[in-house]
Amino acid sequence: MSKNTVLTAIISLAIMVCNPGLSIGADSSPRSGKTLGEAKILGNGVAWSWVENNSEGNPIALGITFSETALSGLPENLPSDAPGWEYELPMPKEAKVAPYNHIVMNWNPHGHIPPGIYDVPHFDFHLYMITPRERKNITAKGDDIARLNKKPPARYVPTGYILPDGTQEARMGSHWIDPSAPEFNQQPFTRTFIYGSYNGMVTFIEPMITKAFLESRQDVTESIKQPEAFQKPGYYPTQYSVKYDPVRKEYTVAVEGLIFR
Repeated sequence: MSKNTVLTAIISLAIMVCNPGLSIGADSSPRSGKTLGEAKILGNGVAWSWVENNSEGNPIALGITFSETALSGLPENLPSDAPGWEYELPMPKEAKVAPYNHIVMNWNPHGHIPPGIYDVPHFDFHLYMITPRERKNITAKGDDIARLNKKPPARYVPTGYILPDGTQEARMGSHWIDPSAPEFNQQPFTRTFIYGSYNGMVTFIEPMITKAFLESRQDVTESIKQPEAFQKPGYYPTQYSVKYDPVRKEYTVAVEGLIFR
């Protein structure tokens, strides 16, 4: 058994002890409360996905929680074959929420384009509506460029969002930005919300948060601009939040106010 496997098992047990009533890999789905996904190593800590249901058994929020220590021990340089580091988190098997399939945290130690905006250390929290296999088949090369450039019908993307050149990424898709966001209006980038697409379909939603903002331990909740219509039936958020728990020493990034569309 590897060192990381042992560490994951120990931290997963600690999560369960600190959160009585929650489950990691339980056999049945709770009608209400939170269900946790499998814990994964992140930096010197751990991260896991979760889903929260109301008393009627309907999802009202989902997100990622990670230990304070996860922000230390992160890679300082880029991998040789990607613009950032990828940490895949499965959704809880007992509490799946359509249309989401899995979550990927992308750690960008030097940020990414455009320069002067997003070129600071930050995380991309991708909530994907496609499978890991489909996502990994996105190459951003050759014939795939046309699929990356194929836009969804306008009614499926919030009014005002645009698809700039150069935002097409392998293993991700194309990234739609909101030009009215603070970082494009002479304010520093701390957090923002991105929509993603591939081959004419909306394939992910993405809170993007700087490491510095997380370390500031501020609690914020922001509304999410909504499209006119939705391509896939499922539960879509109306807001996202970033929170720090000083007792458990944990950060949480969540999408909330889920409404079935």
